[in-house]
Amino acid sequence: MKKTLIVAGILGAFAASAEAQSSVTLYGTLDAGLVYTNNQAGHSNWQQGSGAVSNTYFGLRGSEDLGGGLHAIFTLESGFNLNNGSFSENNTMFNRQAYVGLKSDQYGQLTLGRQYDSVVDYLAPLSAAGSGYGNNLAGHPFDNDNLDNSFSVKNAVKYTSANYAGLQFGGLYGFSNAAGQFSNNRAWSAGASYANGPLSVAAAYLQLNNAGSNNTGGAVSSGDGSANLAAELQRTYGVGANYTYGPATVGLVWTHTQLDNLQSANVGGTFIGGLSGTNLHMDNYEVNGKYSFTPALSLAAAYTFTNGKVSGSNGSGDPKWHTVSLQGDYSLSKRTDVYLEGVYQHASGELGNFGANVAAINTLTPSSTANQTAVAIGLRHRF
Repeated sequence: MKKTLIVAGILGAFAASAEAQSSVTLYGTLDAGLVYTNNQAGHSNWQQGSGAVSNTYFGLRGSEDLGGGLHAIFTLESGFNLNNGSFSENNTMFNRQAYVGLKSDQYGQLTLGRQYDSVVDYLAPLSAAGSGYGNNLAGHPFDNDNLDNSFSVKNAVKYTSANYAGLQFGGLYGFSNAAGQFSNNRAWSAGASYANGPLSVAAAYLQLNNAGSNNTGGAVSSGDGSANLAAELQRTYGVGANYTYGPATVGLVWTHTQLDNLQSANVGGTFIGGLSGTNLHMDNYEVNGKYSFTPALSLAAAYTFTNGKVSGSNGSGDPKWHTVSLQGDYSLSKRTDVYLEGVYQHASGELGNFGANVAAINTLTPSSTANQTAVAIGLRHRF
């Protein structure tokens, strides 16, 4: 009897130890509210919005301690529409991230699967359109630089360094996964960030090849709805910085996106095809700021000037967009807050042979004119 109790005690101790060395966490964000837009394809619109400010998603994140500062890790993350419960990408459950890998406390982590690129990892946190305080409605036109993480990269191998006294860097390569078509729908990116006290700086580069090709199993594809823009070649690069002084933070971000032989665009759910032969280059200049009046109440604002150039067989033009956003946020608790946000966009210039440029606030149906205004009020809960 004593031997049985001793064995049971030892087994119980091992089980408790194993449980302490591994963990699985359920997490996510739910964002729902009402959005008013003065002009969507010529009509005003009141609509219930899912993810007007922050993307709505849930995820599972796990880690197992392998000893010696080494960990096995995984993440499964799914975006969905809170209005109707549908996934944000058809026929794909874990449409944001799905990867497994190894993490070293000393050397960083290596992961394989569907993951975000270096623009999202390093540069987006400094932007009002990224994982900071502005997010979706404040995104740059068509989210042309992916600061608003409109897509993630499939078939990806990714390295992320450890944090070396504020310096962190990494890179990603997404395979085409097509026999005999190594470069047909592949992606790669690299980036770095540095934080020292109140100052944070970052830079990143992203390249996509043939995102609009018939190889829908490649790195990024417009065929399954995972990409807003599809071009023969897309290059995006940029730098950013922000500085915090007491309750105030101010930031600057510049990005450049080249879309060579643009095939199609998905603008707020409106699909635009027949663009073959069009080259669109865009420079985004953003200034943003945030001020916390109290630990619960904050005000954030951003202005982005987007300067575009159109060339190619469909004519030339110089489209421009001015986007202003203002957001007030009040925290009801550490995990729940309410927000009120207004966004205004003015467009000008020509889109080559396609005619006059129109306003198109990120995630919303384009306006029929050069101006568009949206107001959102909502509730957000993080878990």
